[in-house]
Amino acid sequence: MARTPRPYAIPAKKPAGTYRIFVFGESAAYGDPDPTYGFARYLEVMLREKFPKVNFEIINTGITATNSYVERLVAEDVAQYQPDLFIIYAGNNEVVGPYGPGTVFTPLASNLHLIRARTLLNSTRLSQLMQSLVHRQKKAEWRGPEMFLEHQVRAHSPQMKPVYENFRANLHDIIAVARRSGAQVLISTVGTNLKDCAPFASLHREGLRPDELRSWDDLVQRGATLEAGGSIAEALKFYLAAAEIDPQYAELQFRIARAEWALGNFAEAQGRFIQARDLDTLRLRADSKINDVIRGLPGADPGVGLVDAAAIFAGESKHQVPGKELFYEYAHMNPHGNYVLARALFQQIAGRLPADLQRGAVSGDVASEEACERLLAFTPYDRARVAGLILAKLERPPFTNLLNHSEEFERVKGEAEASVDYQEIVAEYQWAILQNPRDRLLHLNYGLFLHRYEPAASEQELRAALPYDNAPVLCNWRKFN
Repeated sequence: MARTPRPYAIPAKKPAGTYRIFVFGESAAYGDPDPTYGFARYLEVMLREKFPKVNFEIINTGITATNSYVERLVAEDVAQYQPDLFIIYAGNNEVVGPYGPGTVFTPLASNLHLIRARTLLNSTRLSQLMQSLVHRQKKAEWRGPEMFLEHQVRAHSPQMKPVYENFRANLHDIIAVARRSGAQVLISTVGTNLKDCAPFASLHREGLRPDELRSWDDLVQRGATLEAGGSIAEALKFYLAAAEIDPQYAELQFRIARAEWALGNFAEAQGRFIQARDLDTLRLRADSKINDVIRGLPGADPGVGLVDAAAIFAGESKHQVPGKELFYEYAHMNPHGNYVLARALFQQIAGRLPADLQRGAVSGDVASEEACERLLAFTPYDRARVAGLILAKLERPPFTNLLNHSEEFERVKGEAEASVDYQEIVAEYQWAILQNPRDRLLHLNYGLFLHRYEPAASEQELRAALPYDNAPVLCNWRKFN
């Protein structure tokens, strides 16, 4: 079930004039559904355009479905490769990732020392050989978030306390590893879709009596009927009455939030949307306490900075409630979201660069979203292709269980079915490659696009996507597999 990231290679010894950045995190950091257009790629373009004389290497070590236990080990691994900056965008998988109370990967554990001993044991070849023999008999495949439906965890569960404590300890250690290596750190809070992603799962409060449940069900059903008929204010009265009986049911809080929003009570709606996210018992999104942990980490060390992505995304959203304008679904940023995060990171990195690297800076502001996407060859074909990847997700549980699934499905379906012009796509790729012929991902994506039309030209582009020389390299398929 391991999610193998896209292979990459860098020189084992950092070349002169190079500023080397490592990105840590899970699928949102990786750039799911296509890392070609994740925030790390936008950031690379921004830095290259502003400081053309500097060779920026941005190595994205993000891996889908991992969490801070894994990221700590990755940080220790790459610290030997002369990093200048660590960027940490992590926190969505602390419950569902390895050793979390909602995981499907490992036995539940809460003691940090025992977890670290286990991961050390698992790193030995003998342990890996034994595990491979077991897995041969018990095969499993990755089925995405639906795998966690039977591993729901309440917001008030005692199991959540060690989640926050261990997350803080792991991030603290990653920061310490970075500082010992001489690298600076930018750690970011985690943004999530509040407005356009209903809770994946809900549980009633413990101790709810059968008669209370019947009353609750009746109130919610009457409210839903009124809401469907357009009587929002009347529906809200029934929802609020139901919340008096059981305020812990995440989907009810989302219903209240939507009603308050429709009535123009935006501050109240914002609070309810946050409650709905925090009470979601399928804990695929970083909650408020996860972000509180992150905000408390930088301390007095000037080499450690905070990027409050959650607050920045709120500032970019209508009435401070992030939604589909920034996210594809629950936590993965769309192009605009990735640009916004990259811009915030850029603004801090630009001031942290050594003086000798800043000398050749080009005047003017950060590259615009349109300029970045042109240089990344984010073509209409690729937009439709990426939307298709999201659509495939939305066709399966737990997305099909969402209260607002049908409207989100139809929205993404329209994006996935957009028509494209072959000659236009070719021209956009050729222009972008001309600007940066050493960008292997441009060659890779262009080669894949050409495959069905011009096989010979496709092969040429795919060959150009391979490493350029035979210098010693760090390859992630060697280090992490």
